[in-house]
Amino acid sequence: MKQSFYDFSANSLQGALISMESYSGKTILVVNTASKCGLTPQYEGLEKLYQTYKDKGLIILGFPCNQFGNQEPGDEKSISEGCLINYGVSFPMFSKIEVNGDQAHPIYVYLKKALPGILGSRIKWNFTKFLINGQGTPIKRFAPTTTPESIEKYLKVLLG
Repeated sequence: MKQSFYDFSANSLQGALISMESYSGKTILVVNTASKCGLTPQYEGLEKLYQTYKDKGLIILGFPCNQFGNQEPGDEKSISEGCLINYGVSFPMFSKIEVNGDQAHPIYVYLKKALPGILGSRIKWNFTKFLINGQGTPIKRFAPTTTPESIEKYLKVLLG
């Protein structure tokens, strides 16, 4: 049977197991995040996208990761506080995961296989983004340096 994004689950920053099925029908943007990265200010742009389009069906899912330059060293509490205090993040954030290697989270194993990037099945850096349509199909991968603002044109098409 072909896998879907909805077949997976992940733990929220608060420790609750969340089924991706709960986002069925929504346009989803999955982002691996870090709070000490040069790209961290993208949180601001992501939050702006979320505020603009959440009522039209957008959900952004943030997955903190410490695999790139040790730029997410904190625990769930410090990650949560940093996102909220510094950037006012209100979209769902998940527990810290790995996106590459043997311990990569199954969601990232799936996304990298569905949409390989320049480095094949590896995530290059923090803030790599995956866009998933309302049917749970990954449709576009964006480089870490692709700003949230430049993704807006794709959201407008998907969200109508």
